[in-house]
Amino acid sequence: MTGKPFVLIGVNSDPVDRAKKAVAENELQWRNFWAGPQATRGPIPTAWGVTGWPTIVVLDADMRIHYRGHDGNKATKVAEALVEKLVAGQEGKQ
Repeated sequence: MTGKPFVLIGVNSDPVDRAKKAVAENELQWRNFWAGPQATRGPIPTAWGVTGWPTIVVLDADMRIHYRGHDGNKATKVAEALVEKLVAGQEGKQ
């Protein structure tokens, strides 16, 4: 979704060296941060209702959750639909 109003953020609880290695090996191009060694008990996983890894959360600009789960294909479809709706709304304002 290059050039679209979209942000992807990764949250990881693996040991820092393993997390950095995964980012490098998989050539992840999005921001990633470490939630700490507490896995699902850290402040971010707790606030976002993460009960296991990986968990994907798709939010809109108003921080409303549209998807929370483990299915990357479903999360992608939800995110694409949100971006399409946003782009269509922006084009209508021009």
